[in-house]
Amino acid sequence: MSATLEVTGVSVHFGGVTAVDDAHISADAGSVTGLIGPNGAGKTTLFNVITGVQPATTGTVTLEGTDISRLPTFRRARLGMARTFQRLELFWTLSVLDNVLVAAEQAGDPTPAETAQRLLERVGVGQLAGEQAGSLPTGSARLVEVARALACEPKVLLLDEPASGLDETETRQLGVLLRSLAGEGLAVLLVEHDMSLVMEICDTVSVLDLGRVIASGTPAEVRAHPMVIEAYLGAA
Repeated sequence: MSATLEVTGVSVHFGGVTAVDDAHISADAGSVTGLIGPNGAGKTTLFNVITGVQPATTGTVTLEGTDISRLPTFRRARLGMARTFQRLELFWTLSVLDNVLVAAEQAGDPTPAETAQRLLERVGVGQLAGEQAGSLPTGSARLVEVARALACEPKVLLLDEPASGLDETETRQLGVLLRSLAGEGLAVLLVEHDMSLVMEICDTVSVLDLGRVIASGTPAEVRAHPMVIEAYLGAA
């Protein structure tokens, strides 16, 4: 049986520069998959290919067995793909509730206001529904982004550095949330530099270096891989 999301042989070239080189990764329903690597390894570029922001030079992306490689971003979203961004991308002048309401309405939810409030409570920021998004601290804003992504009713949730700017308590709470979402059948794929979080919550991890996947496996397998230690993790 194929994975919910499969990336096969994806390469991205910008002129003479190779940003991603023959990458193969997958994400399964009910699991959390980590994508790690040093800065400039091609992680966000690969996310952009998966979500349709950046066309691949070669390779395919499939969602539940359907080739979506040539589909625009909005079509991929309608088929069940949602993401958050490395840099926060909320509608800063709108309320927290309205940020999620917009997504619920776009998804055709019959009761978008109720769904938006429920999702804010699901991620732990329901009490902030009436606040202006621009007034939120980073940790709360990232949770609103997750709620907005969930309003799109995704099958795959892609998170680009969701723990960036979070303190230790917020990061721990985020990890509990992501494990819970996976437990409900969602395929979660995250780019993250917080190795404690990755090693704690991920079922599988893939490591990019200079655009290539140099290792994939369980957190324990990846942590002990000589190429990963040399390229990214360093000596214990």
